[in-house]
Amino acid sequence: MIRLDNVTKTYRGAGASALYEVQLQIDRGEFVFLVGASGSGKSSLLKLMLREEKPDSGDLFVLGENLRTLPQRRVASYRRKLGVVFQDFRLLPNKTVFQNIAFALQVIGKSRAFIETSVPDVLRLVGLEGKFFDFPAALSGGEQQRVALARALVNRPELLLADEPTGNLDPDNSKEIMGLLSRINLSGTTIVMATHDRGIVDQMQRRVVEIQAGRIVRDAETASYREVPSGPVELSEDQP
Repeated sequence: MIRLDNVTKTYRGAGASALYEVQLQIDRGEFVFLVGASGSGKSSLLKLMLREEKPDSGDLFVLGENLRTLPQRRVASYRRKLGVVFQDFRLLPNKTVFQNIAFALQVIGKSRAFIETSVPDVLRLVGLEGKFFDFPAALSGGEQQRVALARALVNRPELLLADEPTGNLDPDNSKEIMGLLSRINLSGTTIVMATHDRGIVDQMQRRVVEIQAGRIVRDAETASYREVPSGPVELSEDQP
């Protein structure tokens, strides 16, 4: 589903590459955490996957598209296949919960019948069926992030990109959002999530890709921060 072949990205005026010769493959149905310090390259990697930025070199394939060579005229069509969740929610303050989600479908030309069926379905999924007519200002931070998640899911994307989706939430709301993401992943949606929250990563025990100074330094199937042998340890004749 996602493959990066020697991807390098350097921003103008920067002294070092944001990403340098990154090699990575993510298969359909995976849940992958991108971890690392601020400025390590996590958000740059997500921006490349969203096609907000292009690699300077190397190839980046997502959902069958090479994003380095994808023509600008096809970017909007490509993004319709994705769901995206941000740390700051990005809800429209003058629209209700229902309207915020419906608007995401209107801009891609979905029919009124599709909207009237899909929006209530996705709001039930995230536990907000009683909030249809509320405005964002009337919602808690956790509820606003659920609306943002519903908006990302309403078009039934194969891939969900999440950039610090729990960064502005308290521990209880973070736990609820991660529970929702886990259920969404189990339904078949591939999730790539950047986070600095080690507690969440340790609790979830999913694949972890750690980035330092634009390079992948660890790719582990669990959230352990210690390398775990992938197979049985063979003892030499000198070992007891």
